[in-house]
Amino acid sequence: MLDFSVTFFITIFNIILLAVILRVILFKPVSRFMEERAKRVRDSMETARADREAARELLDQYREKLRAANLEAADIIKAAREKARAQAERIVADGRIASESLVAQARLQIESERQKAMARFGVEAAALVMAAASRLVQREFSGDDNRRYADMLLSELSSAQSLPLPRKGKG
Repeated sequence: MLDFSVTFFITIFNIILLAVILRVILFKPVSRFMEERAKRVRDSMETARADREAARELLDQYREKLRAANLEAADIIKAAREKARAQAERIVADGRIASESLVAQARLQIESERQKAMARFGVEAAALVMAAASRLVQREFSGDDNRRYADMLLSELSSAQSLPLPRKGKG
């Protein structure tokens, strides 16, 4: 049979005392440390999850702002192109008006030069006609006669100016 002696009870008592002391000194602090560490890990994971969600929200906001900025940039480019097109059309229209004005001025100047040339031609023609007529008549007209015949010739020429002048042709 088993013999239960005092040493047996002392050993059991020592084992129980050692278990209680180890439990109080070692197991409870280690368990508390492990629980705190597990809690910190859980908190870190929750914080990381919250940070990840916040980052996703910021990323979505950033993407939305980027999309809005791209749309705004496209609108700005479109408006600038329309403005440039309108300005180009305005410049072309101004150029057209300026060229038409220059053409009109040139036509007026040509008409003025033509009228001056016709007047000179009339004076020269009158002088030539007077010279030819004086040779034909074999006498020299007086100054008053010259003026009277020249005025008469010029009035006839000015009434005939609306008619086209005969052109010299070949042959």
